[in-house]
Amino acid sequence: MTTTNRKILQALLITDGLLIFVSAAFFGMETLLNTQIGFLSAALVMLASMKSYKRMVDARVEHEIVTMDIDKDVIDKLEDPYDLYSEEVKEEPVEDVRAAIKEEKARMKASKRSLFEILKDTKAALSVYRIGAYLLLVLGFLYLNRHGMLQLTAYLLSLGLPPLLVVWTLLQNKPSDREDAVE
Repeated sequence: MTTTNRKILQALLITDGLLIFVSAAFFGMETLLNTQIGFLSAALVMLASMKSYKRMVDARVEHEIVTMDIDKDVIDKLEDPYDLYSEEVKEEPVEDVRAAIKEEKARMKASKRSLFEILKDTKAALSVYRIGAYLLLVLGFLYLNRHGMLQLTAYLLSLGLPPLLVVWTLLQNKPSDREDAVE
């Protein structure tokens, strides 16, 4: 286990201990149950997501698969797949419209991805860890709601704590600009 993972786990455990203490001391058992189900299910989702993405990246590094396009970043590809809103205007004189349409159709057919390629890219989303963690999240919510114990404020606050803790811990481990300047 790396030091970053250890620090994330330590921050999650300390915060959960404080959450248990505050919920038990100042509120009732229903609030304690809401906070624990929310916090633990969100923490499991975060940890499962991190593990599945780590496995995906490690597999790509091992097989030397580099999917990096310098021209466009991933968000631009998703938001503008046909490059309609690019700042560079590409004006090419079109002499034969029919030939241009056929050429564009051939280019579109060549760029279609197979089912295997799509599944390979979605391995992290379809990870058993993540699906199980999300299933626990949904089942916990349904359990609380079904038995009339759902306290939405406590549940949502405890659901939001693990992502904030993970981001905070990762930002704490990030080397500062001053350290980079010294080296």
